[in-house]
Amino acid sequence: MKQKALLMDAAAVSRVLKRISHEILERNGGCDNICIIGVKRRGVPLAESIANNIYDIEGKKIPVGSVDITLYRDDLTEISEEAVFSGSEIDFLVEGKNVILVDDVLFTGRTVRAAMEALIKQGRPKSVQLAVLIDRGHRELPIRGDYVGKNVPTSKNEYISVKLPPIDDELSVSLSEK
Repeated sequence: MKQKALLMDAAAVSRVLKRISHEILERNGGCDNICIIGVKRRGVPLAESIANNIYDIEGKKIPVGSVDITLYRDDLTEISEEAVFSGSEIDFLVEGKNVILVDDVLFTGRTVRAAMEALIKQGRPKSVQLAVLIDRGHRELPIRGDYVGKNVPTSKNEYISVKLPPIDDELSVSLSEK
């Protein structure tokens, strides 16, 4: 893949995550009844960053977990014959909570659908709100982000690359062409 543009550097990603954190607090009237769940893989460090920002703003720790959507994908057989399931890590009740589901890129909406299915297996939240770093369009399902870092209109032959520590060696978002 050939990189076409650097969309966000580390400082821009940090600013966007702080803005999203403030928007979450404003919409929910604080942090008393919220929890944050990141979609594995890159949604997890984003969820942790948002939780840390909320702690810096409100002085309260909120529960953070992760959800693995592998077994809930509708394209599992197209991806791999042998799926690797690393498991969800939600060690708190989601029942009656405002769950903030966090992912890096919103594209077709199928990952979010799978994440919501996995989440509902944990209990019945009061609400599920979606926070995404990038919304690139091309929805196949009627899903939208409640908190969007940046809208990036793309073509089908373009790819958004999100790099986040500790998974990657840098913090950035770039646009590439296949």
